[in-house]
Amino acid sequence: MAEFSVTLDKLAEESNLTIAYTPTDLKNIKVYTAEVYRPGIMLAGYYQYFDRTRIQILGLTEISYLQELDDEMRRTHLEKLFSFVPPAVIVTRGIEPMPEMLEFAKKYGVALLLSTEMTSPLLSSLITTLNTELAPRVTRHGVLVEVYGEGILITGDSGVGKSETAIELVKRGHRLIADDAVELRKVSSRKIMGAAPQNIRHFIELRGIGIINVARLFGVGAVKNSVEVEMVVELEPWDRTKNYDRTGLETDTYDILGVQVPSLLIPVMPGRNLAVILETAAMNNRQKEMGYNAAEELLQSLGLQNDIGL
Repeated sequence: MAEFSVTLDKLAEESNLTIAYTPTDLKNIKVYTAEVYRPGIMLAGYYQYFDRTRIQILGLTEISYLQELDDEMRRTHLEKLFSFVPPAVIVTRGIEPMPEMLEFAKKYGVALLLSTEMTSPLLSSLITTLNTELAPRVTRHGVLVEVYGEGILITGDSGVGKSETAIELVKRGHRLIADDAVELRKVSSRKIMGAAPQNIRHFIELRGIGIINVARLFGVGAVKNSVEVEMVVELEPWDRTKNYDRTGLETDTYDILGVQVPSLLIPVMPGRNLAVILETAAMNNRQKEMGYNAAEELLQSLGLQNDIGL
């Protein structure tokens, strides 16, 4: 599996970090792990199992502890911390870094950053950014749109009408996230985020017209950078020999990096308004997420719930 990374300057920008010292431009320093560490136990002298790939956070507790140590012991523990050469050491709460920190940061070439945030909110912010940037990912052919707040990945063969459906949804007030290539990231065990590669973001291809910039043509309210994928819709030409689901009782799923996302197979034929169908699918999916299923209610009202095991 490919190893992903995020540069320290992006983390600094996202979390409003300032530089006390850096051996090189933050763009040249990469972070490869999403875990963030508070090295309290290490500062107490326990160095086993220390993970040098993690960003180190020093908050009020760690700083107060260090201030209580004698000079020799404080220097010993701080030098040990910086000698492991972590990606960065961050001091929170607007606390002025100790002279020893600056000394060892320069000696071992470790970025020393500062934050005015409380320690816990900073940890949360860093972990959120790291989980997104370092998440396992895959690129799929399709179109990603947000319809009534639901992220819908539209798949299907080339020419089936994915982009045309997306542009109709945009005209109806919904938002485009990605066209043609959709980057999907597994940010948790149950959540897939979708976005467009940076170089094609906000662009869409319409056969017969060409490439258009949706943000320029319809306004910035018609696009969005990323969205959680909550449903996958596959479009295919109508096959009259095939039986399509007409009740919605069966729940199909689409596997994305091990996460099972609800999916629908929608046949395409002249006269079908796919934009309206996808709007209805989005609202129906939201109702199902809230525990309501119209097909089950109908069968219960007809007294047929026992026939399907409800």
